[in-house]
Amino acid sequence: MTAPRDVSFTVNGEARSVRVEPRKTLADAIREDCGLTGTHLGCEHGVCGACTILLDGAPVRSCLMFAAQAEGAELRTVEGLADGETLHPLQQAFIDCHALQCGFCTPGFLMLAAGVLEREPDIDEEGLREALASNLCRCTGYLNILDAVKAAAAAMKAGPG
Repeated sequence: MTAPRDVSFTVNGEARSVRVEPRKTLADAIREDCGLTGTHLGCEHGVCGACTILLDGAPVRSCLMFAAQAEGAELRTVEGLADGETLHPLQQAFIDCHALQCGFCTPGFLMLAAGVLEREPDIDEEGLREALASNLCRCTGYLNILDAVKAAAAAMKAGPG
């Protein structure tokens, strides 16, 4: 058995160092060692997308990565979307467009959409549909999620105000 090791990364702008077993997933480290439980664990096989976070700006399934693989990385979780009490445009759009019901998949969808929109702000509806199809939701039927992401994209382009 390999001994635990220290891993350092930045989570939502805060430098963190955690001591983990070599096979501990990044999702478990985020939840258990960093106390950020907004990252949900669903299938734990990379299929559902509930554990999606941004790693160096790219959406990743945190259940498929070992924490040690995130050494030196910039991580962003759903807790890092809002600016204090001001919701991120995606969070507000999910509320306004009724894009959640039970809410279990919501953090993964928010982080996936944030990563997509930040990298490709002019993505068309077909591209959004394709990107969002990688996450699963059992409640909403997806249309309201798509509407919310489109509304957030427009708000993000328009800027604050």
